Amino acid sequence: MIDFIVIKAITKKEIRQLRREKRMLLIIFIFPLFLLVIFGYAINLDVKHIQLAVLDFDRTRETRTIINSLISSEYFDLVGYINNYKEADKILNTNKAQLVIVFPKGFTKDFFNKNSAKIQFFIDGINGNTSNIIYNYSKLAANFFTFKRLQEIAHLSSKKPIYTVQLEPRFWYNPELKSNIFLVPGLIGIIIILTSAITVSLSIVKEKERNTIEQILISPISPLEFIVGKSFPYMALAFINSILVVVFGHIIFGVPVKGNLLLLTIALIFYIYSSSSIGIFVSIVANNQLVAFLMVVIISVLPSMLLSGFIFPIESMPFVIQLITNLTPAKFFLSIIRGLLLKDVGLSILLLDYIYLICYGTIFIVLSFVVYKRGLRISL
Repeated sequence: MIDFIVIKAITKKEIRQLRREKRMLLIIFIFPLFLLVIFGYAINLDVKHIQLAVLDFDRTRETRTIINSLISSEYFDLVGYINNYKEADKILNTNKAQLVIVFPKGFTKDFFNKNSAKIQFFIDGINGNTSNIIYNYSKLAANFFTFKRLQEIAHLSSKKPIYTVQLEPRFWYNPELKSNIFLVPGLIGIIIILTSAITVSLSIVKEKERNTIEQILISPISPLEFIVGKSFPYMALAFINSILVVVFGHIIFGVPVKGNLLLLTIALIFYIYSSSSIGIFVSIVANNQLVAFLMVVIISVLPSMLLSGFIFPIESMPFVIQLITNLTPAKFFLSIIRGLLLKDVGLSILLLDYIYLICYGTIFIVLSFVVYKRGLRISL
């Protein structure tokens, strides 16, 4: 039978201890917001301000038009004009340019007389993803120039109307295609699991390091009462932190909050529960705070960053890795928070994700008590 008076007493004791450790409180509240700002600005998948150099052997109005169409956007910055291929090689080797565009002699003449002309792109291919994006940007600009010029020629040479098909894309949920809108909700999940799992595990392991755990074990306090009483203040702080991170993500990065706030609150509580269960399990196994910290990072933080869909799409991973991604609660929380914040989806769509978070936390809690009752102590 659980004695809630005992749990309340342990919780009060932990709160008093937290109030004495003002530096710890400052870290608990400031560190998540610091991570949000730093990673929110640092992790950016938008490729802009590409350093562009031009090797123009033709030097005509048409080549200047193409260059102006590129540098008039925020995606390209003109480094300058170069005179030969040797300079092109040098400027790419010294990382002063990511793209060199080469217009061959007679480019404009070939375009109007042969209806075909070639442009050469030299792209720094070290980063394959960025290189593909640069190529697509450049190809789009060249195609647009070709389309406009052929349209002008057709209008001049014929009195018949020119019929064209215009593509008008509509990007739902993220019209401006800002990567922050996609990444910040995922970052919220990483911050929550980092803070809740680590603080819970360290609070319990601290009793082992101080040798007070033996006194607690021989007292009338049950393991469940002790763990709940020790964990509850940190879970409450993690909930407050999660609210602050969501609010600051909206204020600083413009992440919308379209969904039901009650569903969002429930999702945060379930996710904190599942994250804290990892910290509880680690605290049962580890004997000092350093080992507990490293175990939390290995078990929860790294999988959450790599296997949750935070940055890398799960669909593009090998099938075996896709199965392994189900071992991290962050995958399902990210599905919930992105659905609620960005799409305003309902409970019927997210119900399985909520159930998974509850099951995940419960499994780790049960596993923790099994290890505790069997007296398995791994001296790490």
